[in-house]
Amino acid sequence: MTEPTPDFRSDRVSFLQQSQIRAMTRECKRMGGINLGQGVCPLPSPPQILEAAAQAVHEDLSTYSRYDGIEPLRYAVADKLRGYNKLDVDPESEIVNTVGSAGAFTCALQGLFNEGDEIIVFEPFYGYHVNAIRVAGCVAKVLSLKAPEWAFSRDQLEALRTDKTRAVLVNTPANPSGKVFGADELQVVADFCMDHDLLAVTDEIYEYMVYDGAEHISLATLDGMFERTVTMSGFSKTFAITGWRLGYAAGPAHLMEPIGLVNDLFYICPPTPLQHGLARALEVIGDDYFEEMREKYKRNRDFFCDALRQGGFSPMVPEGAYYILADVSSLGCDNSREAAMKLLEEVGVAAVPGEAFFASDRGRHLLRFCVAQPQQKLEAAAEKIAT
Repeated sequence: MTEPTPDFRSDRVSFLQQSQIRAMTRECKRMGGINLGQGVCPLPSPPQILEAAAQAVHEDLSTYSRYDGIEPLRYAVADKLRGYNKLDVDPESEIVNTVGSAGAFTCALQGLFNEGDEIIVFEPFYGYHVNAIRVAGCVAKVLSLKAPEWAFSRDQLEALRTDKTRAVLVNTPANPSGKVFGADELQVVADFCMDHDLLAVTDEIYEYMVYDGAEHISLATLDGMFERTVTMSGFSKTFAITGWRLGYAAGPAHLMEPIGLVNDLFYICPPTPLQHGLARALEVIGDDYFEEMREKYKRNRDFFCDALRQGGFSPMVPEGAYYILADVSSLGCDNSREAAMKLLEEVGVAAVPGEAFFASDRGRHLLRFCVAQPQQKLEAAAEKIAT
């Protein structure tokens, strides 16, 4: 008789399961479908960034960098923050280049929070955020946004606050809803944080992807917020280099110091040749690139929303990012996992179950589609959906 395999998992990860995002990618590959689930962004990267990285490799720029990144990249990020985000940061003490924005979040959690601390997150949320919070020993307190505008109120924030509340997490533009937090909404968050002496952590990885007149605003630019805000972003989505894992955290030195300590401990530094490649590319990639990218994703959004409507679904048209949440109640399924598998089996298109982004049951009839896809692939998926 075979002895059962002992479970050596730590208590920290005992609740973790394979994410539904990756699970649907696996199912899609098994069934030979078209994957509109995981946001891998399988698009051509700008040739400038590829050439610059290749040159850095050939120059053998392969040793450790400073824990917070090479000087040219820190200064390039500072220039980008000043020009686009309207944030004036010191590249010597207020930027930490990290292993993706996910690495920035991990370092922020480990460097700034204690076990049992509560962090308010907005639902629908990015599941990796919530699970990272839990693995860090903290507690995610979920505030449900009201569809389709994904609205919230100060009263909702107050209702979630306890003596253990330490921070609010804002993802704008948001994954999966595409919500772009406006100035008035950010002011509500800012007032709440200042009134109760809380931190704010912002994930702004989709910051260049805003449509229909929406404006990306960094929470840290509001009066009184820079000193209490960790601004996180990166270049994975913007330049279609999701596998490069290059991101950053920016904020006041008193917050960046502990984040940098953890970044050094966990990761030593981001990949040095890729840092050099990105720094060089940022010097030559102009505003035209970002405008063309926005227009492309907006066309993809509009095109696929039309296909979803033709297929009998109800898309929630996003203001930003490159995902679409759609109500697929017409499939007649009891939950979104069942709906995702039915769509994959019968139509050959993979999406992510909405339940992956909700603590409540409000995602049971929703699916998330990623439209950061090559045109031919998106058109093939749209034809399958529409018919």
